[in-house]
Amino acid sequence: MKSARRRSRELATQGLYQWLLSGAPAGEIDTQLRGSQSFDKADQEHLDALLHGVIKESDELSAALQPCLDRPIEQLSPVERAVLLVAAFEFKHHIDVPYRVVINEAVELTKTFGGSDGYKYVNGVLDKLAVTLRPTEAQRGRH
Repeated sequence: MKSARRRSRELATQGLYQWLLSGAPAGEIDTQLRGSQSFDKADQEHLDALLHGVIKESDELSAALQPCLDRPIEQLSPVERAVLLVAAFEFKHHIDVPYRVVINEAVELTKTFGGSDGYKYVNGVLDKLAVTLRPTEAQRGRH
């Protein structure tokens, strides 16, 4: 059974995927997500924070991710890019969520929506990003 937070991350990833491909306004994407079957089972506050926060801070989040990538962020698949943006936002703004949980959720999202080995790439990128955005926690996790 999926948690309400997992569902909110799934919906945010789907919305960001749409945003990356179409450039549609956040409000339009938000309206479409509210009409989806799993919306009622999602943590709606968390979904709003993720979707609108990532769109608002996409340049800053992309800049934080770029040193951890092996190519320009624009060359990533839209699924991997959306998942990485969600995770970067959670690293930065949801300190209550342990960094290992953020990484695990991102890996699961990539397994659900992405290519066959995309989750390995996402895992590696987020391991590097954790050292930058959650240095104390990441350092403790390595010992």
